[in-house]
Amino acid sequence: MIERLQPHVRHFVIVRQVLAEAGALGASLGELLESTRFGLIQLNRDGRIVEANDRARRLLREGVRLVDQRGFLRVRVPTENAELSRLLDCALPPFGTRGAAGSMIVGRSSSRGPLILHISPVGEQQPHCQARRVAALILVLDPATPAPIDPALVAAALGLTTTESELAVALAAGQTVRDIALSTGRTEQPVRWHMKRILRKQGISRQVDLVRRVLMLGGAPDSRS
Repeated sequence: MIERLQPHVRHFVIVRQVLAEAGALGASLGELLESTRFGLIQLNRDGRIVEANDRARRLLREGVRLVDQRGFLRVRVPTENAELSRLLDCALPPFGTRGAAGSMIVGRSSSRGPLILHISPVGEQQPHCQARRVAALILVLDPATPAPIDPALVAAALGLTTTESELAVALAAGQTVRDIALSTGRTEQPVRWHMKRILRKQGISRQVDLVRRVLMLGGAPDSRS
C-alpha cells in the first residue's frame, strides 16, 4: 500500500512546492490564473479547457508540443499524447470515483528543453464557486525559463533602493551595463556608479557575485505575499 501511495505523495509535495515558490499556496482557482511563475490550465469534467493563464496560452499559441485542439489539450507527439490521455483519464474518472494525480515530461527541441506537466484533480468539496465546472488543474513548468525576479523582493532582501534593485535584476537577467543604460534612457556612467554603490553595499567586488545573489532569490515566494 505504501509503495502504491509513494508516487501520489511525491506529486503532492512537488505541486505544493511549486505553488509555495510562486506565492500561490492556498490561492483560489481564480487567483491561480494570475500567477506568472507557471502555466496553468483548468479542465472541466469532460477534459475540455475551461481557462488558462497567460503563460499557458502563450505555449498553446506557439504549438511547439502542447496544442489546443478544438478546446481539448493535446500533445503533438503520439506517444506523449497517449500518456497525457492516460493521466487525464486517471484525474477525471467517472462520477463517484476519486481522481488520481500524475506528472509527465513533454519533450521539446534540444535548444529549448522539455516541459513538465503536473496534473491534479479538483475535489468536489472545493469551496470555490468555479469548482462546479473545473475538475482538474494542469501546472505547466518550463525549466528552461527562469522564474521572474521581483525587484521589490531584491530590494527588501539585499537592502537596496528601488533603482538599485531594478538595475540588479536587469544585470541578473543577462543585460550589460550598456544594455541597461539604453533601456532606461541613461548614459553608462550613472549606471556604473549605481553598480559600484550596490557592490559596496553588499561587500563584494564582482558583478558575478551580485548576479549570483539575485538569482538565489528567484525561487523565493513573491514578496507581496
